[in-house]
Amino acid sequence: MSPAKGQELGRWKKECPPDSAWRCKPDLPRSARTKEQDRAAGGPNRRMVDLGDGRTARASVELKLRRRTRRIRAYLRWSNAGKTQVEYLGEVEEATRARNLAVAWEIATSKGFVRTPDDSMPAESWASSPAIRASMRGNRGKDTKPELALRKAIHNLGFRYRVDVAPITGFRRRADIVFRGAKVAVFSDGCFWHGCPEHHRASQRNSDFWTRKIAENQARDRDTDRVLTEAGWLVIRVWEHESPTQAAERVAAAVATRRESTASRAQ
Repeated sequence: MSPAKGQELGRWKKECPPDSAWRCKPDLPRSARTKEQDRAAGGPNRRMVDLGDGRTARASVELKLRRRTRRIRAYLRWSNAGKTQVEYLGEVEEATRARNLAVAWEIATSKGFVRTPDDSMPAESWASSPAIRASMRGNRGKDTKPELALRKAIHNLGFRYRVDVAPITGFRRRADIVFRGAKVAVFSDGCFWHGCPEHHRASQRNSDFWTRKIAENQARDRDTDRVLTEAGWLVIRVWEHESPTQAAERVAAAVATRRESTASRAQ
């Protein structure tokens, strides 16, 4: 591709990039803007940001021109709990907005800000073995394999429970398995997303972002435990690498003990 007017070796030298290189048409309908982002990213499934705890948000790329330096900067934007989150991606230098959007989405993917098509991230950043990476890829939302195995094991012990509900009315955070009468809330935690001390490995790519994200997840976990404990609940967290049979026995014992305690107080 030959350089456009005012551009040399991919950099705008003497003139500012034209509006067509970065600015979105002001009268472009919202549906057309969505299609533009999908096309640049390679599909809507390539625009998903993981918020943790199985939640996702669809991101968009925003291009801004810094006239003083004649550079176009790309930002990734998404919403989390009603608040806009922004991450700087880098500078883009193509002659058209479409190409600059496409380059920006490539940067977002390479930095691990968004999910890759197979729902994985850079393999070397996440775990020490392919088996653990495969486990993490399957442990990012509701009805994950570790969660299903745990639920089956608990059910086989004769215990019944509710699935994916908020233990406390008005409390927005949901537990994977809930025993309302015994006030026991069980969380099936993925080793990567919740910072397992045995299997979590610090990301080598975009380490600041992932370190902060895992720390936020862990802080959220601690806050959830605190709120539930203060409300009289017992919180049990089960790592995805744990034996579902052994974990189920631990859960069953706790539920049985609390039920007996409740029954004795009622007498």
